[in-house]
Amino acid sequence: MCQFTIFASALLNEQPLLRPALTSDFPHLRFWPKMSSMVSQNPAISISSSSSTFLAPSNFNPRSQNVSLNAKNVAICKCVAAPEEVLTAYKTKVSRNANMGKLQAGYLFPEIARRRAAHLQKYPDAKVISLGIGDTTEPIPEVITSAMAKRSLALSTVEGYSGYGAEQGEKPLRNAIASTFYNDLGIEEGDIFVSDGAKCDISRLQMMFGSNVTIAVQDPSYPAYVDSSVIMGQTGQYLKDAEKYGNIEYMRCTPENGFFPDLSLASRADIIFFCSPNNPTGAAATREQLTQLVQFAKDNGSIIVYDSAYAMYISDDKPRSIFEIPGAKEVAIETASFSKYAGFTGVRLGWTVIPKQLLFSDGFPVARDFNRIVCTSFNGASNISQAGGLACLSPEGLKAMQDVIGFYKENTNIITETFETLGFKVYGGKNAPYVWVHFPGRSSWDVFAEILEKTHVVTTPGSGFGPGGEGFVRVSAFGHRENILEACRRFKQLYN
Repeated sequence: MCQFTIFASALLNEQPLLRPALTSDFPHLRFWPKMSSMVSQNPAISISSSSSTFLAPSNFNPRSQNVSLNAKNVAICKCVAAPEEVLTAYKTKVSRNANMGKLQAGYLFPEIARRRAAHLQKYPDAKVISLGIGDTTEPIPEVITSAMAKRSLALSTVEGYSGYGAEQGEKPLRNAIASTFYNDLGIEEGDIFVSDGAKCDISRLQMMFGSNVTIAVQDPSYPAYVDSSVIMGQTGQYLKDAEKYGNIEYMRCTPENGFFPDLSLASRADIIFFCSPNNPTGAAATREQLTQLVQFAKDNGSIIVYDSAYAMYISDDKPRSIFEIPGAKEVAIETASFSKYAGFTGVRLGWTVIPKQLLFSDGFPVARDFNRIVCTSFNGASNISQAGGLACLSPEGLKAMQDVIGFYKENTNIITETFETLGFKVYGGKNAPYVWVHFPGRSSWDVFAEILEKTHVVTTPGSGFGPGGEGFVRVSAFGHRENILEACRRFKQLYN
């Protein structure tokens, strides 16, 4: 404990030269002036602090100095010592990854969640309906969960226990994926890497490609492609006026071009991220369009990373896999997921296909490098999740998944009809669980805020997917039927 004595008048208006020193040297002090009748010949106040940090900024030595001042008033000074860690923050000597500093604000969906939470604080009794982040809402079919439960229970027996599995995934599941989704396309079990989801594999692919590649993305597109590129150091700085990063080729997708980019205007890039059916626009590329894309990649020596996470939502003759296109195995990788088919957003299970024909410029197989990345950074998908994935691909599981997908597609029809009735231009929905609504001349975030404030419904601002999404809002069809109907009723109240 350190003690020093000062006259109370110095804490009031009598000593202006001393007051700035006190307030600057001791920013964590709070003063409560209190007139006292206990003024003696030498009125003084003894101030004690149990924290040595209290005196750290000052040259004042309490053991050797007494300050004597003429006093007119007496005040009581109360010292409140701040915690040591608040006053002096310890810093390491490790520099921050400069690429992290390039990222703009928060990742899109956590930012939406933050605004939703703030809205609930403002309106604690509101029934908020979330049609923003594409998170599934309907229960996983029992034919799938029963298989996971059985595998889980087996782990409690000597015969059924298993520890680490193959990083690439269990062979029965890899075989089932190959035969179910790639039958007659020349994709084999050895080309498939089972994972904990397509989003995770996108980052692993980026790790494999490294920082010395250039990328192209659809604009708008799923933000993980761009953000992972920024983190890897593949991009330049963020250009605020253009609302895009330097060194990324943004391939604009609009209603006018059918949401397929004009490849004649696109610059060459090493890696082309392409999602079909597209998140967020819901547009599915035709066979002719994908043929153009494969030829574009061949002409430029590029690799396509084809995200087919919503392929099972396609209900017409559009390709469900890039490998339906001749020559694609020489230029493409495909990522996919059980998340939006079986409700595995929390269970976590997906896969990536890298054909053996895909080679780097030096002739080295891409799959061998990806295998090294997987073996280094991943211990394989959960054996329980993989049991669920195998059940998904049984005849009963496939039917159950189709039923769930059909339910969500009915939701898209309800949402689409609602906005069309209100006079809006609406895109997507037919082959994807997303409805892309146009609000011409308006800021996407302003529309998002208006809908949230006036209807208590969460959507997703289109500009969060890239500058090409400005003026649009994405409405997700993932929701219980009663919530979809209620949200549409509120939309009609707002915009009718």
